[in-house]
Amino acid sequence: MASPPSARAWAFEAVLAVLSDDVNAEQGTERARAVAAAVLAEAGEPGLTETVVVLSSTLAEALERIAAERGLVAADLAEIWFVD
Repeated sequence: MASPPSARAWAFEAVLAVLSDDVNAEQGTERARAVAAAVLAEAGEPGLTETVVVLSSTLAEALERIAAERGLVAADLAEIWFVD
């Protein structure tokens, strides 16, 4: 029996789902929701929680790199991206 994917693999799958459809963002979002549902079904709440932590950490690292390249503070860049 194969072991279930890691939180990092699930996070990657969810990101690819959103990135995969440049024409229809709604389809990409639905695919990401399907990944989240699969994580919940296969690994329960702890697996879903760990996947969210991996996604958040990876996004934070990316924001830090982008902010450093632009001479910004990562938290300020995050605020620009996420605060309406």
